[in-house]
Amino acid sequence: MATQQEGEEGQQITSPPAIGWRGMIEEQYRKIKENAETYPYVWGSYIVVYGGFALWTAYRWRKLRKTEDRVRVLQERLRKIVETEESASSAASVAKSPPSADKPPNS
Repeated sequence: MATQQEGEEGQQITSPPAIGWRGMIEEQYRKIKENAETYPYVWGSYIVVYGGFALWTAYRWRKLRKTEDRVRVLQERLRKIVETEESASSAASVAKSPPSADKPPNS
């Protein structure tokens, strides 16, 4: 009985409990690794399903960004067209104004 206790104490001494965040992370990693080795098909299905979701999300995100870029280009082009029309209409209105409106009366 004393030999068993000494053996258990020896095991505890060789692998002291990890202290701090690093130790907790290493312990969680070890547990996850053991679980993945025990249930490989479950982890494989997780990778397939969540990996598929990630790929689909990335595809939709990229498509949304491209659409937004096209809309910005079209808005800028429309803004330039409107500015040129406004400047042309203001120049035409200045040219059409009667010359008597610019000159003061000669009374």
